[in-house]
Amino acid sequence: MSESENKPAKKKKPSLTTQRRNARSYALQALYSWTLAGQPLNELEAQFRVDNDMRDTDVKLFSELLHNIASTKSELDALFTDFLDRQIEDLDPIELNVLRIGAYELSKRIVVPYRVAINESVELAKTFGATDSHRYVNGVLDKLAQRVRMAEIREKREGKS
Repeated sequence: MSESENKPAKKKKPSLTTQRRNARSYALQALYSWTLAGQPLNELEAQFRVDNDMRDTDVKLFSELLHNIASTKSELDALFTDFLDRQIEDLDPIELNVLRIGAYELSKRIVVPYRVAINESVELAKTFGATDSHRYVNGVLDKLAQRVRMAEIREKREGKS
């Protein structure tokens, strides 16, 4: 046997997209726990880092989402409340936190294209939410994007004409 046949295959480093998707997924789960139990964020973050294999995760993004969404939740909720068809208290905790992640990325992480911010939230809703919650999340965040990313959307449309 040659030397290369004896070596175990090196695991390919996950793409930045995968690392960020994992960060959003863990952030949603942590925010859900925080919403239900009110555990201190630092404890919750430490618990998630110990309990989960985060080698394939953008840990900085996970931490940013967890802490910044929790500290600005009222501001984020106010961004999308106008687009809800029910009271915010009536939202499922998963839907609520997916909307907060989407609202945060649309309003605070301008480097993330608006379509990516919406799509990532829709994927979270498909994975963790109720059957049709992804449609609801998509509708709310699409309306929010029209408000907070109008220039980017207009530029994209004009570029296609």
